[in-house]
Amino acid sequence: MENMPSFPEREARFKALIPFGVFVVFYLGLSLWARDFYSIPMPVAFLASSASAFLLDRKRKLEDKMEIYARGMGESNIMIMCLIFILAGAFAATAKAMGAVDATVLISRHLIPENLLLAGFFLVSCFISLAVGTSCGTIAALTPIAAGLIQTVEGDPHLMLGAVVGGAMFGDNMSMISDTTIAATRTQNVAMRDKFVMNFKMILPAAVAALILYLFAGKSCGTPAALEKITPKHIVSVIPYLAILIGALAGMNVMALLFSGVVMASVIGICIGKFTLLAALAEAGKGTLGMSETLIVAILAGGLLALIRHNGGIRCILNKIEHAVSGRRGCECGIALLVSCINLFTANNTVAIVIAGPVARELSLKYGCDPRRVASILDTASCAVQGLIPYGAQILIAIGCARTAGVGVSFFGLMGALYYPLFLAAALIFSIAFTGKRDVR
Repeated sequence: MENMPSFPEREARFKALIPFGVFVVFYLGLSLWARDFYSIPMPVAFLASSASAFLLDRKRKLEDKMEIYARGMGESNIMIMCLIFILAGAFAATAKAMGAVDATVLISRHLIPENLLLAGFFLVSCFISLAVGTSCGTIAALTPIAAGLIQTVEGDPHLMLGAVVGGAMFGDNMSMISDTTIAATRTQNVAMRDKFVMNFKMILPAAVAALILYLFAGKSCGTPAALEKITPKHIVSVIPYLAILIGALAGMNVMALLFSGVVMASVIGICIGKFTLLAALAEAGKGTLGMSETLIVAILAGGLLALIRHNGGIRCILNKIEHAVSGRRGCECGIALLVSCINLFTANNTVAIVIAGPVARELSLKYGCDPRRVASILDTASCAVQGLIPYGAQILIAIGCARTAGVGVSFFGLMGALYYPLFLAAALIFSIAFTGKRDVR
């Protein structure tokens, strides 16, 4: 290791940003041409943009550029992030297989008053996504139930789906095991608990405003269908989720917390007869493999960013932003715009945070921004955009699951019911405008 060559960063050059343009043209352009934003695998788009990065800086040998790329792929923050992704996938799959998701949905539904169906579904979606750490999984689990209920009561299906999607984005933004939270905290080197507290203060007005609107809108709904009775087995099944939330808020190390969650979910699942030991191990394995695309994207993004940084691209971005902003408030605004734009192009909030995170870190250090706020801004801005774009996975899953259940909805109709993502964007703007200048450390 001591004899490894060093590769100093070059001066700022706009040319070094060409790989970003290649990524946009390759991914966004081909997706528009195919009329399917999920027809182009994200890792392939990163490989194409990485290839263009290798073609730059012809004076340096290919072997040296490969060394720079490999070091970026193996950067410690990237590797720690990947390990957390692996553990999060194992926990989510094991907990789902032992019935935790179904039990959580059932218990939450029993707690919803019959005349507050929309507000109740918003709260259920918030809790489930907060527990499982995935907006897509929450939407996939709740949308069939919401679609079935909306056919038995008098209500607008767009409002019901809007409540589900909004609650799912709340958890995506706030969950301790969400990949966006993991990416935001790792890139800014802050504790998840600190980011959670800072983030909660930022987004609380948005959640309250959305809840109030759903409270008034949900009064027109009738009585939902009968539910299965809650048994002791259901109560036991939600213990892993509750333990994860309590442990995370208590400041437990996230990797130890997730590993303990996998063990706890496996033991409970075996004890209540949901699966055998071998089946539990198989589910954990499926969960880790299910994170493969996220892992590959994170690793390739690390390598690509290392080459772009070496060629002066990151310095070029920093110089442009520095000329356009001044002070902490301007820095926070620039970071929010940066991650939002990247999210629009990639339709993936985790990828947007991974790309924008290192740039945001350098800007925050220069302007003295609180890294906890920066992590919150990265996560909040990306989740607000992700919850509104029509080609995002969350909206596509919600509309697809609803249509499969026999409920026809459109994106434009759904847009009018996406209260929470809209309020989330407004809360972020308000927070930057009125607290960005104040030192909150």
